[in-house]
Parts: sequence; structure tokens; C-alpha cells
Amino acid sequence: MALNILYEKDAPLDGLKGKVVAVIGFGSQGHAHAQNMRESGLKVIVANRKDSANGRLAIEKGFDPMSVEDAVKQADLAIITLPDEVQPGVYDKSIKPHLRAGQAVGCTHGFNFHFKTIVAPADVDVLMVAPKGPGHLVRSEFEKGGGVPCLLAVHQDATGNARNIGLAWARGVGGARSGIIETNFKDECETDLFGEQVVLCGGLSALIKAGFETLIEAGYPPEMAYFECVHEVKLIVDLIYQGGLDYMRYSISNTAEWGDLKTGPRIVTELTKQEMRQVLKEIQDGTFARGWRAEFEAGMQNFKRLYEADHDHPVEVTGRKLRKMMTWLNAKEPPK
Repeated sequence: MALNILYEKDAPLDGLKGKVVAVIGFGSQGHAHAQNMRESGLKVIVANRKDSANGRLAIEKGFDPMSVEDAVKQADLAIITLPDEVQPGVYDKSIKPHLRAGQAVGCTHGFNFHFKTIVAPADVDVLMVAPKGPGHLVRSEFEKGGGVPCLLAVHQDATGNARNIGLAWARGVGGARSGIIETNFKDECETDLFGEQVVLCGGLSALIKAGFETLIEAGYPPEMAYFECVHEVKLIVDLIYQGGLDYMRYSISNTAEWGDLKTGPRIVTELTKQEMRQVLKEIQDGTFARGWRAEFEAGMQNFKRLYEADHDHPVEVTGRKLRKMMTWLNAKEPPK
């Protein structure tokens, strides 16, 4: 089924003109939505602790951060941009008690609403604008005069105006410059989780580690293994990003292309796809969502254990050393 794609001519700001938009959280997505919408001429307020790094950043950018409760009371549209795992607690304590009929609640990912860890009252609109890129890109592309494509979905249309609000929001963050794609919460949430787990994060991380380990076990220097299994991934992904698999194959050597076509199916086999289908099933039936919620509520000990195990993996140790040699990379480390 073809998706409906809309642009600036289809997405006026009218749905939010004269309204107050509260962005709850000034993190990755929040800072971009708040600044972009403000610069699009909309009235934006921010909810964030003033004494946090994000709160200080909001002040630096000209906002006056307030409590979640105060922001919700003032808002016509309250956009929740907090991490998925903390949203239900904040919603129950600080958002839900202050919602009023006819108000709109927004999110940038449908996880909690789709899996019903947040259930909004029947008399408020619930909608989503999900840029298909991280917040820093949403901001930088907007500043250049462009925009990151956005998904738009309406979960609950109590007022009959939820879609117009969503179009104005997506226009305000710059999404209409490159395309607003209409979808629903189920499809956005389930495909997003699948992509993260199977390809973009889980699948790619596991493939990188397995390739690196295989070369090391065969006696090759870790530096050589790093360049082949990590560093050059960006070169290939950039080609795919620009022109798809076909352009990537056109751009590489014939030897590399033959290895791609002949050997790739030996690595990602039918057994791998069977496991992918099982992962998708667990996403669809809520198994993953329940497990993640339970992990968070139990203190995230497994999460921390798995993270720490990978933090000291030889591919990471080797990578830290090599990235320091390549000053042009502007090498990054996560904050401690």
C-alpha cells in the first residue's frame, strides 16, 4: 500500500497558530523540536529541570525551563520527548493529573501508547511526529534550510483536529521541506523496534564483533581487523545512503562486488531470517515491551552487565586507540 507523502503546501501552521506548545524534555529530540518550532513562528515552552545539563542548555538557547506540571497546564499541545522507559512514570505523576478535555498530547515514538503503558483520557488528542533521524540532524538540517523527513500518525482524534495539529508540528520542525509520511502508531513503533534490533544496532553490532573476532582468532592483527570490520563500515553505509545497494555496488571494485553477491547470503541465511521473524513476533505481541519494562523496573542490572561487557570488548579497546590517531574523525567517547 502506497503511503501518503505531504509537503509544505499540504501542511499549514494553522493547527498551532495562537496555541502553546510544551516540549517536555530538552534532550536529543526535544531541543530540536523546541528550537525549530519557535523559529517557525510558534509559541514554545520547555519543561526540564533547570539544574541539569539539558536545563542549562535550554536556558542558553533562550528558554525558561519550568516543571512538567506547569508546562502541561499551559499547553495546548504537550510533546513528550523523554526516554521511553521513564515516560510512564512522568506521565502518571506529572502529566495525566493536569490534562484537560480538548488538549493534545504528542510523542516522537509510539512505544508507550502503542503498548498501552500510557493510556490517555478519551477526550484528548494523541498524535506523533517522528523525524527519521537523530535530534542533532533535525536541528542542523533545519538551520541549513532543509529538513529531515517525518512520520505523522494520529492515535486518538478526540477533537477532530489532531491531524491538522500534527501537520503544523511536522511543518514547524522542518519535516514538510523533505516530506511528511502519514502512517499509524503500530507500523511506526513495530518497524522502528525491528530495525533497531535486527539491522541498525543489534544486527550491525553483532556482525562487527563476529567479523573482528574471526580475524583475531585466525591470527591477524587487531588493527587490521578493526579497519576491515569497523572503520570501513561508514564508507559502505554512506554509499548505500546516497544511492542504495545498486550505487554502492557500482562504486566498489568488481572483486568486492562479487564477494558481496556470492558470500553475503552465506552469512545472513534462512536460519537468520527465521530468527528475524521470531524477533518481529516478539515485538508485535508485546513480549519485548514487557521485558524492557520489567528490566527498567528491576534496576536495569542485565542492561548494565551487557553494556559493560561490550565496553571492554577487544574491538572497542582497539578502536579507541586507532581513533586517537585519526584526528580528522573528531573521535567521541560517551560521558562517564
